[in-house]
Amino acid sequence: MTAYQPTASLPEETTAERWERAGLFFEAKEYTEAARILTTVVEDVPAKISPRLLLARAYYHSAQLRRAEEQLREVLDRDPVETYAHLMLGRTLQRQGRHAEAARSLRIAGALTGDFSARG
Repeated sequence: MTAYQPTASLPEETTAERWERAGLFFEAKEYTEAARILTTVVEDVPAKISPRLLLARAYYHSAQLRRAEEQLREVLDRDPVETYAHLMLGRTLQRQGRHAEAARSLRIAGALTGDFSARG
């Protein structure tokens, strides 16, 4: 197995390789390093939802809640029915103590999945 260096980008590394490397760091629960790498992936492919969602998750798990919120709002601007982004935004807002805002996102996530019991 190749040793992975904790840097955002390696020389001549493709976006796909950075995406894969970020996933390895995420799986290893090295969320800050995963976020650092994913930032470059999102810059390369800003229209793609998956890298942005994983970046938001890495921010969330590394307690960078404002950054997670920013990425999730961007996802929802691009895809307003992205259920997981609504759910994660609700959880992110809850962790920030913004319960009224969180409840709205959680209700939307519930409605999109057919779970009308979601109240936040």
